[in-house]
Amino acid sequence: MDLLSNLSLGFHTALTFQNLLYAFGGAVLGTLIGVLPGLGPVATIAMLLPSIYALDATPALIMLAGIYYGAQYGGSTTAILINVPGESSSVVTAIDGYQMARQGRAGAALAVAGLGSFFAGCVGTIIIAAFAPPLTELAFKFGPAEYFSLMVLGLVGAVVLASGSLVKAIAMILLGLLLGQINTDVISGTPRFSFGIPELSDGLGFVVVAMGIFGFGEIIANLGLPAEHREVFTHDVKGLWPSKQDFKEAWPSVVRGTALGSVLGVLPGGGALLASFAAYTLEKKIVKNPRVPFGKGAIQGVAGPEAANNAGAQTSFIPMLTLGIPPNAVMALMVGAMTIKGIQPGPQVMVSNPELFWGLIASMWVGNLMLVVLNLPLIGIWIKLLTVPYRFLFPAIVTFCCIGAYTLNNNNFDVFVTAVFALLGYVFYKLNCEPAPLLLGFILGPIMEENLRRALLLSRGDWGTFMSRPLSTGLLIAALLMVVMVMLPSIKNKREEAFQEE
Repeated sequence: MDLLSNLSLGFHTALTFQNLLYAFGGAVLGTLIGVLPGLGPVATIAMLLPSIYALDATPALIMLAGIYYGAQYGGSTTAILINVPGESSSVVTAIDGYQMARQGRAGAALAVAGLGSFFAGCVGTIIIAAFAPPLTELAFKFGPAEYFSLMVLGLVGAVVLASGSLVKAIAMILLGLLLGQINTDVISGTPRFSFGIPELSDGLGFVVVAMGIFGFGEIIANLGLPAEHREVFTHDVKGLWPSKQDFKEAWPSVVRGTALGSVLGVLPGGGALLASFAAYTLEKKIVKNPRVPFGKGAIQGVAGPEAANNAGAQTSFIPMLTLGIPPNAVMALMVGAMTIKGIQPGPQVMVSNPELFWGLIASMWVGNLMLVVLNLPLIGIWIKLLTVPYRFLFPAIVTFCCIGAYTLNNNNFDVFVTAVFALLGYVFYKLNCEPAPLLLGFILGPIMEENLRRALLLSRGDWGTFMSRPLSTGLLIAALLMVVMVMLPSIKNKREEAFQEE
């Protein structure tokens, strides 16, 4: 009964006119910044922090939360339509979503992404309301050794995720890990691999790398083809709504992605991004003989990761709200916003500010409903973009991406780096190398290194620490089993058949 009375208080707070207005504003703004590559929720929330001084704490946090989970919806739109992930968590959606768009099934992909996101968002909110305390205890069990082992499992999973040659997948992960080393050393404070270029001392931006490899790389590949073979979607869009068969294939993936994302979202450093990669790997393992192969437009490859990243985005609020521990950069900004308003993040928020705590949770239900009502009617408008002739479309995408790259740090350097990765993306395209593992290696590399060094510092250089902790040992054994399974001749042959390179 406590839960029902708390939720009643939450909805009473969330359904006031002012809070509804700010929830709607956050959801719309989040969708827009998700669609725009380069301007993510971190940058947007950081820019909006000064404006919350004039607001009460509850509407301010409701608006900032709306921006975060709204961006997860919007990021899938450009990933599906033009193969440019608006958000890092939409990288996996682009693999099959873009192939569906090429086959005239963009409407089905966008609708499944929107409905899956709505379901996962609602379930994620229920989990926050009901299971916040026990789930935070799970997060407490993860020390540096466990995080390192989790990252190892994630990278091994990325090898399974990649289509084509295993050697190429491993090479792409290693390249991603190496690119992730271009930064300033967290312990000594000295720049690494910056070659005397001041802009590289902060490392390469994820958006710059993703935009260059996925967006520009695809454009260059298209321009390298004869005009009649270019990737143009001027006809044969087979409807704006998924068929019964699509729904039948997608709903189990949505349920699995929601469950996986809900758990991974609680873990610091994981959240929406790791959840989407893990969900894609899981779908490829569970779905036997899909109607359309993975990597060629399988609807499960859109439904699972989209549900996972939205569930992960919702449950990442748990450690922030209940412990004051931000699991990712957006939650760190939310903690900053709470501090600005004189609220100490942590377990006492639930007791000292119940209207804020439960009002924020109830606003997530309201916000997710607003997002699905907003996004489903927009599918027709997004599809209209596909009818634009390619000679007009590609300059617009290039301009759009260049503006996005420039606005990251307001300098030209990021635009030039994007151009370098565009050429790399084209080389990968010609060599039939899947770029998704590179991006996962690039993102997880620095976090992995930090946790490795922290674990070794705590154990005074004893590498046995990774095998002496049960949770860490379990994750490493799971990674080893995955490697062994992929290398077995029978599975290796099946994998090669499934990902027959064209």
